[in-house]
Amino acid sequence: MCAYRLFRPDRPTTSVVFSSPHSGRDYPWTFLRQTVLDERAIRSSEDAFVDILFADAPVHGAPLIAANAPRAYVDLNRAAEELDPAVIEGARLAGHNPRISSGLGVIPRVVANGRAIYNGKIGLAEAETRIATCWRPYHDRLQALVDEAQVRFGESILIDCHSMPREAIESITSGGKRRPDVVLGDRFGASAAADVVDRVEAAFAAAGFRVGRNAPFAGAYITQRYGRPARRQHAVQVEVDRSLYMDEAEVRPSRDFDDFRRVMASIVADLAEIGRAGEVPLAAE
Repeated sequence: MCAYRLFRPDRPTTSVVFSSPHSGRDYPWTFLRQTVLDERAIRSSEDAFVDILFADAPVHGAPLIAANAPRAYVDLNRAAEELDPAVIEGARLAGHNPRISSGLGVIPRVVANGRAIYNGKIGLAEAETRIATCWRPYHDRLQALVDEAQVRFGESILIDCHSMPREAIESITSGGKRRPDVVLGDRFGASAAADVVDRVEAAFAAAGFRVGRNAPFAGAYITQRYGRPARRQHAVQVEVDRSLYMDEAEVRPSRDFDDFRRVMASIVADLAEIGRAGEVPLAAE
């Protein structure tokens, strides 16, 4: 399995980099034989079609990297060291980790609603192979894209693209509060400068979306690793409500998916514009 698909512009014109780490849908047959879930249930934690929603990035001068490996197989938004002894034979737990405790380590134990993926455990060697063949190549390439933007533009702005189940945000909309369509995560200011996050929010708000911040999703490993605003390295996690463009139960696009996709294309153009502050001349050019 190739770890990712990379879509590059003919010429980079923005410091923005788009990443879709959870939209992978290449399920190895060996994995499907291991899981106790059916083909629909195993996809419930997948950010289905998110790579398609952000596919216009190269048209606007920005690269897009999208995972091939599904999240249920290996989670690219976790640290490689987040191994869960409850699902990996021979793994050791180094201190308390709430993600591992809930079954959402780098090799997940469960999918949505806490449904177990396996009846038993997988071997440590298999877990390490998944990390070596899927996790590391993805992050090596993503790091290279961020570094390239930093050299060319003097900054990098990583848009970490995700989707969220409708039920995940219903819990924060009690008391008459309006449910957000999009939740931005900047780890409460730790992964991106305020003006960058403000402009990301403005891009979605201009298209008519209600935007929330950091609740219930503040950002995970990718924003933590790549967000260094003091060094002009910004990372913003974007969570889009799945019910706006897909049938969650059937894991298929809704009838108005193409209309939603066109709205997202205009937002992608606005997001790319955030990174056009200036280009650093390269000696090699």
